[in-house]
Amino acid sequence: MNFYREDPNLRFILKQYLSEDLFAYAEKQLDTFGALCGTEIDERAMHTDREGQPRLIKYDKMGNDISHVWLNEGYKKTIAQTYQTGIVAYVHKDIPELKRKGNYMYSYAQGYLLSQTEPGFYCPVTLTMATAYLLDRYGEEELKRKYLPHVISTGETELYEGATFLTERQGGSDVGSNEVKAIYESGGYRIYGEKYFASNAGACGVAMVLARREDAIPGTKGLSLFLIPWRKESGELNNLEIRRLKDKLGVRAVPSGEVVFHGAEAFLVGDADKGFYYMMEALNLSRVCNAVASIGIMQRAFSEAKKYAFNRQTFGSYLADFPMVKETLAKLASKQEVETSAVFSLISDFDKVMSASEICSKEEEAMNRLLIALLKMETAEQAIHFSHEAIELHGGNGYIEDFVTPRLLRDAQVLTVWEGTANILGLEVLRLIKKYGVHQLFMQHIKDELNKLPDDLKTYADPIETGLVQLNKLLLALSSGNEDMQTYHCKRAAKLMVRLYESIIALKDAAIGGSRKEIIARIFLNDTWRLTEHVDDEMLAVKHFEEILHVNQKVGV
Repeated sequence: MNFYREDPNLRFILKQYLSEDLFAYAEKQLDTFGALCGTEIDERAMHTDREGQPRLIKYDKMGNDISHVWLNEGYKKTIAQTYQTGIVAYVHKDIPELKRKGNYMYSYAQGYLLSQTEPGFYCPVTLTMATAYLLDRYGEEELKRKYLPHVISTGETELYEGATFLTERQGGSDVGSNEVKAIYESGGYRIYGEKYFASNAGACGVAMVLARREDAIPGTKGLSLFLIPWRKESGELNNLEIRRLKDKLGVRAVPSGEVVFHGAEAFLVGDADKGFYYMMEALNLSRVCNAVASIGIMQRAFSEAKKYAFNRQTFGSYLADFPMVKETLAKLASKQEVETSAVFSLISDFDKVMSASEICSKEEEAMNRLLIALLKMETAEQAIHFSHEAIELHGGNGYIEDFVTPRLLRDAQVLTVWEGTANILGLEVLRLIKKYGVHQLFMQHIKDELNKLPDDLKTYADPIETGLVQLNKLLLALSSGNEDMQTYHCKRAAKLMVRLYESIIALKDAAIGGSRKEIIARIFLNDTWRLTEHVDDEMLAVKHFEEILHVNQKVGV
């Protein structure tokens, strides 16, 4: 199986956003990587999940604490193959063939393919992306010279995977209560304390860690960002230990542990008073990765459901012959395509915000943060929904670990938790509304995009117009309500916003994608706004089933 060839929608999207030369390069590379993800990486992912999970070897034979994390050989091969594609590197250094850098659009396209087979491993890739960004953007030149080539290695030097350690047991999402200390000793900083949920522990070469200096004020404003090498130049551990690895429900490929620092050597990154601000930039990067992982799981779940429906015979027919199954598959296809298009539309703006060469206004940055929060929340929930639908369509087989569907569901579940739960994201939306008036920017954006639509597509825009009225009414109530009222309703506002944004994306795709994309948009709008909840006279999912699922092309069947 080749995940890139299985998904013509990805090509449709990338052609809109990538320059001609980068698209030509990316298509060739994604085709190769898509085949790798769909075959040997997928096989190794199954082994890692079931028999080859990371293991902590706490002590050596002499009783010394070595806190070594064992990784199976197949997993190590996946590490090498993935980073050599430039999934992290080519955001920060030139692609040799093109003699210029790539961008996040290309990197996230690679991540989308990888997540269809191994979302657990996409976590370390995400952490390495965040580490590279923080080091490249805010690190001093000497620090970058020493460590950045390793973090963005494509095989020419030893790879240092990255990590970002925020969580402490007393804090969780309340990062301002963090207690890990940075003590200035003998001309440099030493870190003391514990990080309670540290992903990629023992597999990383460097970690970005938030810690509080001795004279720092309480709360998030007193946190500084430090780079901590995992090992000293001698090869010994850098005065740290792993207490244990977490026994997780899913994403078992990534070692997540409790890390204790006993005076680890550390290097200050950037302004000492802006550590939390820097890490929040990296968190937004990770939230986009989270959304990419989610749409990757959605695509894999849909692909598995589709293949099974066309090959499983029951009651004398294939599953795909039954109208109810056709409706399910058509709705999944429509939602997946629109949501993937929405995420990559966001990534296009994210590229501009994250680029050191681009100057973005506060309004553009706020709008980007809003869309990140909205789509991270929605895609994570949909990854679970798609995995559930794929299991149900498989029947009893969907619950058996011989099939990929149970792993998809287990891996999807963490995506609602990593990088902020729906409640945290709802509060983020509320903060953006209060601080930047981002709701006004959002509503104006939706109106502007509506006005740009061709007249024939505006006939489908009534639910969007109605949704705007509903959103305005809700936001007016929020503006006059007390704090309890605002926090109670902020997720409702976020849900309505994401429905409006994705509906506009569906119609924009229809404007350039032809008749099939118009059908996709209509099915999406009907389902999103429940326009055919009781009686569906048109039955678009049945009438256009073969066109929607590319049956005539036999994609993946």
